[in-house]
Amino acid sequence: MNVLKIEIPGDVQAQQRPRVTRNGTFDPKESKDYKSFVRLVASQVAPDALITEEIRLSIDVYRKMPKAISNSKKKLQQALSGELRPTTKPDIDNLAKGIKDGLSKVIWHDDSQVTELVARKWYSDNPRAEVMIEWSEK
Repeated sequence: MNVLKIEIPGDVQAQQRPRVTRNGTFDPKESKDYKSFVRLVASQVAPDALITEEIRLSIDVYRKMPKAISNSKKKLQQALSGELRPTTKPDIDNLAKGIKDGLSKVIWHDDSQVTELVARKWYSDNPRAEVMIEWSEK
């Protein structure tokens, strides 16, 4: 089993709904910019050739601590220990989608190769996404 780990620093940008205009459909600027950033980070650790096998993907998103939590010692401790987890928007699937789209054509050929996906949200003083990609070569 091959394993590739990627840490994407900063706040994770959720994939927003595409905008439809008379000129066509396009990604909102924030989503487009975030996917470009993910591509840049991933390109620094990308394998020599795109992965073409099936992929198991794990994404841990570490969200910035809200003021309501950081102002309470008890809640802060619960958040840092993982007892208290983010249950607010953005949805975890929208966070994972932006990362998956950014990794496509840099790490793997197509998103359809992802056969298993685990995505989780946590709180942290260090916002980031930790991505683990696993695949077997044939």
